[in-house]
Amino acid sequence: MSHNTAEAPCTGEAPSITSASPQVRTRSALKECVGKRDLSEVFVVDCLHLCDSEQTVTVAWPRAHAFYTPTPHAHSPLLFTESVRQALAVSCHTALGIPMDYHLGWTYLNLAVVPEALRTTRRPATLDLRIVHSAIKRRRLGSVQLTAHVQGTMDGVYAGSAEVHYSAHPTSIYNRLRGPYADRTAFLRAAPPTSAVAPGRVGRTHTRDVVLSPTGATDRWRLRVDTGHSVLYDHPHDHIPGMVLLEAVSQAARACFAAPATPVAFDTTFDGYVEFDAPCLLAGTRLSPDLQGRPRVRIDAHQRERRVFSAVVTLAPDETR
Repeated sequence: MSHNTAEAPCTGEAPSITSASPQVRTRSALKECVGKRDLSEVFVVDCLHLCDSEQTVTVAWPRAHAFYTPTPHAHSPLLFTESVRQALAVSCHTALGIPMDYHLGWTYLNLAVVPEALRTTRRPATLDLRIVHSAIKRRRLGSVQLTAHVQGTMDGVYAGSAEVHYSAHPTSIYNRLRGPYADRTAFLRAAPPTSAVAPGRVGRTHTRDVVLSPTGATDRWRLRVDTGHSVLYDHPHDHIPGMVLLEAVSQAARACFAAPATPVAFDTTFDGYVEFDAPCLLAGTRLSPDLQGRPRVRIDAHQRERRVFSAVVTLAPDETR
């Protein structure tokens, strides 16, 4: 049994920031919502509650980041994606009453970022993410299904947007869904990293940041798992994190094209969890260009002969290098 809660748009801005929620009263408490052990990796700096269904979360981008700034001239599009992830975690915990110990997971992501917004500047950039939850379904046993629409601006200029469908499960339900894989000791038993694709082919400088391994076949790769990577694996997980999968999608899309290009849009469906104990294979299929003439590629990933995620990626010519 469930019920829908379609929230009406706000009629005005409430004069409330980090002190607005009774659950979150300090900036350090906001950081705890994000789910990062290393607080230096938390980009959220403020949250403005406009009403129950609408918030603006402000994130501060570093001038340069060891992982999310792969070149001196541009950030990775995954910096925008990680900002959306953190903002949604803050929004659902502070405004929607989702308990902090619930397990959050994305089922669908449609995201686009403006290439100009990724260009590095001499000072840290500030991104405002306006979040509207258009659908909230609360299940009888505590699980919640949510749909969020996010729009990002920098200094009032549009920077990107996202539609995210995600779930929040109490531990009892999550453990039932995951079965034997709910045990995070699987993280500790992960095999050593396999060989890496040449970093330059996937828009990276260092082998440590490559998440694809070659298979010997064109446009086919194996997911490369390095649990020692402090950004991608900030703490033990019972499955491979979605941000790792999106980085793999980004790198695979780049590898499909000889000319340098930046992934700027992802239409992604997460069909299931990706486990640590079996190879995950990715395949790229080139598609017709979009209406702007930009190249597109479809990335499908399978584990144990079952599709676990799929994405259509749009790329823009790389003019930031």
